[in-house]
Amino acid sequence: MMMTIALPVAMQNLLSTTGSMVDTIMLGRLGETTVGAVGLCAQFTSLMFSGYWGFIGGGMLFIAQYWGAGNDDGIRKSYGIMLAFVSITAAVGTYLALFQPMWVMQLYTNSEPIQKIGVEYLRLVGISYPFQILAVAMAALLRSTERVRIPLAGAIAAVITNCVCNYILIFGKLGFPAMGVRGAACGTILSSIVNVLVIVVTAKACHVPYLLEISGHWKWDGALLKEFLKKSFPIIMNEVLIGVGNMLINIVLGHQAEQAIAATAVFRTLEGLVIGFFAGFSSAATVLVGKEVGAGNHEEAYSRGWRLVYSCQVIVLLVCLMVLALHEPILHAMGLSGESYRLAFSMFAIYTVLGTVRMGNWVQNDMYRSAGDSAFGSTLEICFMFLLVQPVIHLANGPLHWPFLVVFALCYVDEPIRYIIMQIHLYSMKWIKPVSEAGRRTIEEFRGKYGVRS
Repeated sequence: MMMTIALPVAMQNLLSTTGSMVDTIMLGRLGETTVGAVGLCAQFTSLMFSGYWGFIGGGMLFIAQYWGAGNDDGIRKSYGIMLAFVSITAAVGTYLALFQPMWVMQLYTNSEPIQKIGVEYLRLVGISYPFQILAVAMAALLRSTERVRIPLAGAIAAVITNCVCNYILIFGKLGFPAMGVRGAACGTILSSIVNVLVIVVTAKACHVPYLLEISGHWKWDGALLKEFLKKSFPIIMNEVLIGVGNMLINIVLGHQAEQAIAATAVFRTLEGLVIGFFAGFSSAATVLVGKEVGAGNHEEAYSRGWRLVYSCQVIVLLVCLMVLALHEPILHAMGLSGESYRLAFSMFAIYTVLGTVRMGNWVQNDMYRSAGDSAFGSTLEICFMFLLVQPVIHLANGPLHWPFLVVFALCYVDEPIRYIIMQIHLYSMKWIKPVSEAGRRTIEEFRGKYGVRS
């Protein structure tokens, strides 16, 4: 069951990351400064992702549990609420990219050549943001109802479009002018539109429920909205504040030498490869656990939960080791050499160890959310980010002037500590908090049987 959901999602994310790698490889021929500039623009995209992912996470919580309980009306309404809020986030991100690109670039770096290239890229790529966010929202609904092949089809079409358009537009093939970094932005716009069109057309052709039943999306009432926001608020705060925290980290990493900036941009692409593959298994944990909680099968939800956590961590470690084994051709293909090559390899070696722990925390947090406990992991992550990680990184980078790789490693200083706390919470079973009627009917019996305090 895990593989049925995880592999298509992992393949979808892998394709998307492969598209980013192809972008980086093509842009690498334009120089390390261009790679670094587009990499910093990707960090702004990640910040926007943090802004809307709280609503996506809240939507998946409700949709997965309503799916397990067979509540079709609840699925439609939850998707509508989620769609309304992510649209607002898309509008803000698009405005900043199109009309305030210099302000965005100045947040991340003080290098004028990198700022100039980044502004040129953002002014175009911002057009793709509404389509990207709509595709993510549709994919979240389809994944939560165990229809994962349709987003995969959209991703395949998008990656093919992106690669072909980038090759033509970046280098000026088939009679088109060589547009450089603007060509990469145009490729992203076209691929985002294709992704949405393929999902909509395929869903229509396959008569998939919920997604295109537009009238049902907007019939939610104040009671459901209040409960949605109550459950979503910790997730929203988690994603936004962690997004801000990561932005502050990226600002520190972006004010290094240009070789370090280029190495960071390539590392983020490789990290995206790992996260993309891992996200498939995290999505499987979200759906498989949330579905059982929603149906009232709490023992099965718990049993699936702890097994999925360790399975995901093993998979992440194997993927990291595979990338490490192939690092030489990958890093050279992305235009790195000398010091930037050495830094990128060292960063990924550090990530192989600490990133595996981080993914364990990630999957536990996602699983707790789908089971109805949206506050525990979120509160923990926020507190550690701002009370430990940020002070340590800024101290090491500022007054202490520690080497770049040490500063980078300290970005993960909280992960082992949080992992121990998350494990204790996992085996306490307190994270099972149903929102569906079917789940609520059996929760007290489950708690009484295992002595779980609510």
